Order: sequence, then C-alpha cells, then structure tokens
Amino acid sequence: MIWPATYHGRLESWTDLRQRCLSLDQETALATIQGWWQRAPWRAYYLHWDDREHWPDPWQLLADNQYCDLARALGMLYTIKLLDRADCADAIMVAADQGNLVLVSGGKYIMNWTEDQIVNMASNKITIQRSLESAILDRLLG
Repeated sequence: MIWPATYHGRLESWTDLRQRCLSLDQETALATIQGWWQRAPWRAYYLHWDDREHWPDPWQLLADNQYCDLARALGMLYTIKLLDRADCADAIMVAADQGNLVLVSGGKYIMNWTEDQIVNMASNKITIQRSLESAILDRLLG
C-alpha cells in the first residue's frame, strides 16, 4: 500500500487498520500495525522526548504527516491503545539503546526495532532510558 497523500486518506486508512486489527491474533495485529506505520514518510527530528508534554495527539500526528523514528513509535502506540485489546493493554513506548521502541506483553514483542518485522525476544537485552508516562499518554489521547 502507498502512504495516503491527504489527511482524509490517512485517517480513513488508519481507521481501516484499526478495524482489521481487532479480528487478528496479537502477533499478526502488531506486525500489521508496524508495517502500516513503517510506510509513513520519514523525516529527521520531528519529535523529541524532552518536549513530550506537547506531542501531537493521533489525529494531529496524521495531519502533520512528518514521521521521525519517535513519531512512528508514537503512532504505533496510539494505534494499539485505541484498539482497547486486553492482550495489548500493557503496551509502552520507550527510548532505549536500540532506538524508540514499543514494548507489548511485558516486552515479549518489540516494535519499531527493525523496519520489516516485530521482534519477539527477551526485552532484558535492551537498556531503557525513558518511557512515556501513562498520564501524558492519556492526556494526548484526550
């Protein structure tokens, strides 16, 4: 799939993504989410951890259409959280020695580490430097 050129197209595609992922098993849903966000156009330094109080909500992220590694991870996390699936409820976003990652199921699944797949390995092999506090995420999701 080509990344939609308009906000309306991105919003429609993102809505379809979330609908599809509701009926998929956990691993397939996570891989589908990662694949969708990895097609987003890359831009260096759009978001920074020190400015997380002012990060865009998911709709503004789609409208801005600029995706650094951190913005892609944030988009993945927003998508997972809005699915409201019990098997993904513990998803968190972290800054680690391996990049900006999304950890699901206690770190069993690691998203945004490689471009083409989710990683299924022990997350104790990564060093977490920062994580997104749930209060900030809740505020961003409104």
